[in-house]
Amino acid sequence: MGCFECCIKCLGGVPYASLVATILCFCGVALFCGCGHVALTGTVSILESHFSKVASDHALLTDVIQLMQYVIYGIASFFFLYGIILLAEGFYTTSAVKELHSEFKTTICGRCISGMFVFLTYILGVAWLGVFGFSAVPVFLFYNMWSTCATMKLPTANLTDIDSICVDVRQYGIIPWNATPGKACGSTLGDICNTSEFYLSYHLYIVACAGAGATVIALIHFLMILSANWAYLKDASQMHAYQDIKMKEEQELQDITSHSKECLNSYT
Repeated sequence: MGCFECCIKCLGGVPYASLVATILCFCGVALFCGCGHVALTGTVSILESHFSKVASDHALLTDVIQLMQYVIYGIASFFFLYGIILLAEGFYTTSAVKELHSEFKTTICGRCISGMFVFLTYILGVAWLGVFGFSAVPVFLFYNMWSTCATMKLPTANLTDIDSICVDVRQYGIIPWNATPGKACGSTLGDICNTSEFYLSYHLYIVACAGAGATVIALIHFLMILSANWAYLKDASQMHAYQDIKMKEEQELQDITSHSKECLNSYT
């Protein structure tokens, strides 16, 4: 029973809300970074094979994609460390942990650290909203290509010239207007949509976008937890100050009472 009670007491000290938010954040960042990295590589391969035959036409885009892949490495490393720190902060402010350490007292430094995490998480949440919106752009572009290929397979498409149905990626600003061929039409476009690179990149972009959305939800969850923890630390600090004042007053009252009894006894 002693070991069982100890396990129950330790489990009661786990910040489950912070734990769920950390797992969701790790999963979202992992999906975004892993799938985004592979999808970007596939996008470059599709452009080089079907839309831009000259290397100089898409040299700038290749450099930007390589830079984004390096940024993905940094994002993955940063959020792995940041998630661990927020989880540790959740343990620090869990009420059950405070019950295990009866001498625990909140400090001004602890409240400042919690406030700093609230501000930083808010900034990261706003930034990830932008990342989530940006990650939806390639999903939209690939969806346009996929829907165009699906349109060519419809019976009504036989009424028109298939070669007149085209997708021009130059209009999206991905490659310059002088890039050749710059667009794919008819059966060529259908062949592109049937390649494994297009299929894989399209679905990886969808998963990466979902991962970015999960990360936004995790950061919002963290923000609510941190705000509640900061308020708890503030209230606990005020409670400790009140208890200290109360103990001093009770001690002074006891000293006065004992001194009065001593004076009365000596007089008697």
